[in-house]
Amino acid sequence: MDMDREYANGAFIPGSDALPDLWAQKAAAFRASLGKSARLGLPYGPEPRQALDLFLPQSTPRGLLVFVHGGYWLAMGRESWSHLAAGALARGWACAMPSYTLAPQARIRHITAEIANAVAVAAAEVAGPLVITGHSAGGHLAARMGCADHHHPRTARVVPISPLADLEPLLQTEMNQTLWLDPEEALAESPAHHPRACDAHVWVGGNERPAFLWQARTLSESWDCAWTVDPGLHHFSVIDGLQHPDSALLTTCLKGL
Repeated sequence: MDMDREYANGAFIPGSDALPDLWAQKAAAFRASLGKSARLGLPYGPEPRQALDLFLPQSTPRGLLVFVHGGYWLAMGRESWSHLAAGALARGWACAMPSYTLAPQARIRHITAEIANAVAVAAAEVAGPLVITGHSAGGHLAARMGCADHHHPRTARVVPISPLADLEPLLQTEMNQTLWLDPEEALAESPAHHPRACDAHVWVGGNERPAFLWQARTLSESWDCAWTVDPGLHHFSVIDGLQHPDSALLTTCLKGL
């Protein structure tokens, strides 16, 4: 089996080349619309990418949703996803979006520790329950925040979206020449091999690559938690629900809180 093909996304989504520019434009417009309610570039460490954006609702926040971006730990940053905070803000929640040091400057275990630091810094800014979600590689990092070794005591739920939950298959990909995963780290950094420390719900698009459907199901079975296959959505459209306060995805994130 060709693991590079199995874990390719854009090649199977028509028009995907145009999406990064569209995301960046939507994110910039959203940030501009918030004015002082957007606190940008809050540091959570000394390195250039160890910073987060915090978006605040009009009233006292009911809690904090943290969204961790994807990009196979190799690309992207918080600046492209600001618009995904819209749904949380409309429901009275604050939303934090961290960047993190990318591979090969950081190994995955170091990125995991960075996100744990980012969560702690963001939580110090906003009272109430924490919900941590993220997409793809960010789904992996969100899931790691639901494991005992990185669980913040106020985290009520993690919602990994299209997560990479078992990293062993990535050892067979070309990207691992940059990630530098070895079998020991792949095992230690796989959320599916850790018990969960809080409530969890796994989310994945129905039109995703089979490998991502397998990853999502593997995590839900390992954690004995619910999972949702969102019909008709691919790897890039599956996160769009975070923009809408009444979407099934956002409702799942904030249910009961």
